[in-house]
Amino acid sequence: MYICSGQMRFKHAITQAALISYDSLLISLSISFVAAAVITIQVSKQFLMSGADSYIGGTLAIVIIREIAPAFVALSIGARAGTAISAEIANMQVTEQVDAIKTLKVNPIGYYFAPRILSAAITVPMVTIIAELIGILGGLVVAYITIGLHPHRYINSVWAWLALKDFYISILKAFVFGILIADVCATQGYETSGGAKEVGISTTQAAIKSTIYMLIADFIINFVFYL
Repeated sequence: MYICSGQMRFKHAITQAALISYDSLLISLSISFVAAAVITIQVSKQFLMSGADSYIGGTLAIVIIREIAPAFVALSIGARAGTAISAEIANMQVTEQVDAIKTLKVNPIGYYFAPRILSAAITVPMVTIIAELIGILGGLVVAYITIGLHPHRYINSVWAWLALKDFYISILKAFVFGILIADVCATQGYETSGGAKEVGISTTQAAIKSTIYMLIADFIINFVFYL
């Protein structure tokens, strides 16, 4: 309601989008590339020995798009941006800045939560799409280096194995993960009381809770769409 009512400053949402996803882009892409490279190293020789080397690209693409990219991107953003959200709002709470907002008759929930949730819901899927591309390309490079798999065979396998359903579910996961990270971390910060020690505790709890909720959501989505 706060977003649709026009009370939210979209300049604030854009700033949060940069803080949440842009600043976490490099680490998210690096993790996706390394994960894809490690998986390719692990399976490429076994696939080659069994004569199934042409399936490497498809297998890797499914693993990356269905699970690795959305999960690892969410974990990296939660660890970096989610904890920052919690610490920022917790610090505002203990220094009574939230109370000052209330005296101005501004809804603190909408003011602090809406821009962050909206930004995370939009930008986490964007980072996930880029991470998927980087992961697939990383697998291609490693497969070529390790077993000499021709890029054409790799790409053909990717196109043959992937379905639009996988891509859509990947975006759905990233969307849900983004909302969970922003909401859980902002809530944890908002419920903080005390002093500097409590700010640190809230930041730690925000990282733990957002990871747990994200994994539960991941299980539910996989259970619904892939069982």
